[in-house]
Amino acid sequence: MILPVIMAGGTGSRLWPMSRELYPKQFLRLHGDNSMLQETVTRLNGLDVSAPLVICNEEHRFLVAEQLRQINQLSDNIILEPVGRNTAPAITLAALSAIDDGHDPLLLVLAADHVIESPAAFHRAVQNAISFAEQGKLVTFGIVPTGPETGYGYIQRGTEFSSDAEPVFRVQRFVEKPTLPTALQYLESGEYYWNSGMFLFRAKRFLEEMAKFRPDILESCLKAIETAQSDEQQDFIRVDKESFISCPDESVDYAVMEKTTDAIVVPLDAGWNDVGSWSALWEVNDKNGEGNAVNGDVFTHNATNCYINTDEKLVAAIGVDNLVIVNTKDAVLVIDKNQVQDVKKVVEYLKSNKRREYRLHRESYRPWGRNDNIVTEPRYHVNRITVKPGGQFSLQMHHHRTEHWVILSGTARVILEDKDYLLTENESTFIPVGAQHRLENPGKIPLELLEIQSGSYLEDDDIIRIKDHYGRC
Repeated sequence: MILPVIMAGGTGSRLWPMSRELYPKQFLRLHGDNSMLQETVTRLNGLDVSAPLVICNEEHRFLVAEQLRQINQLSDNIILEPVGRNTAPAITLAALSAIDDGHDPLLLVLAADHVIESPAAFHRAVQNAISFAEQGKLVTFGIVPTGPETGYGYIQRGTEFSSDAEPVFRVQRFVEKPTLPTALQYLESGEYYWNSGMFLFRAKRFLEEMAKFRPDILESCLKAIETAQSDEQQDFIRVDKESFISCPDESVDYAVMEKTTDAIVVPLDAGWNDVGSWSALWEVNDKNGEGNAVNGDVFTHNATNCYINTDEKLVAAIGVDNLVIVNTKDAVLVIDKNQVQDVKKVVEYLKSNKRREYRLHRESYRPWGRNDNIVTEPRYHVNRITVKPGGQFSLQMHHHRTEHWVILSGTARVILEDKDYLLTENESTFIPVGAQHRLENPGKIPLELLEIQSGSYLEDDDIIRIKDHYGRC
């Protein structure tokens, strides 16, 4: 049995405005019918694997849990990182967790934000790697290059191993992102693969190499997981924060793969793409006769080779070529496809000016449902709230604001001080300053309501949680 380890951390900004710090690309539906995390999990169908172990940032825990629940893969299988410490500590935590019950599974380490066009070719590569991993080798998957890419690291292959299937090679060396002339040389030689960041190895074998090359990382992770707490209700494994913060920030390539003498590379030709930019997303999506990849309500005329994605509003593009146009509820990006790497300039500007658009969408997801911030003014906010069946707010109070709830559809149970009552469509209630209150959906269909907040201070830190069903504080 193989234990998939899916790394779902990271807060990438290269796909802004759709990808935000609190809703990065691995949770977006960018290619296929599901989010990229869900696509990564469902891509494993057909392999003999157990339920995946997902490693994510604590801020993303409810997103991960909900997305796994939607595909029936939620089973006490989410490790929360209190801070990001790169891939070596993340994989070490996964390996330590995997052997905790006395087993020593093969770990198939995957990133949650990659596209693989051919699951069948991916499965063949994994099957080809299993026997080598069982012998104690540390397998990495090298992507057969399709061009002189300068945005990826490379793996140079060495001598060939005997294999009943496709060729397998020793790793000669890992190399950093090359210049274009060097990338052309790599491509012409036929000896180099793109570094995918995907691996297969025994959990204990990996830990042996960590003990040999980076005992400091292993020690920090051991301390962090020794006192880990499992939240049975929400399927989270919380490691010790102070121990993990002390862990060095290191990639698994630097920590182990470049140092071990047991690294081998299995070539993978499966339509892989790490979707690291809007132009990459244009490449992997279906296009019409004019070369446009479109999603949403889009009209084009004499427009060619564009990527256009819109949340709600109609986007009309006329007489343009080679553009990326992305429209969300609170931001619009228009950029030449050849300059997509400069999206980071926008994010830097938003951060330096303390704008919320780098971190949050107008619509945000909560453990109980979602919240769409329709209007934001200095003394009042208007939110459209959806509470899923069984979902509930924390029992809470506010020092600075009142709230007015208007039910649009469904049934709400409201607890207000010593009162407990139901509200249905077109009914409303008022929450005074300082009153303890809670709202929940006791019904079988989603509860929709408008929430009008009014007061001198409306930030989230005025939510004083008294009791919370989801373990928030």
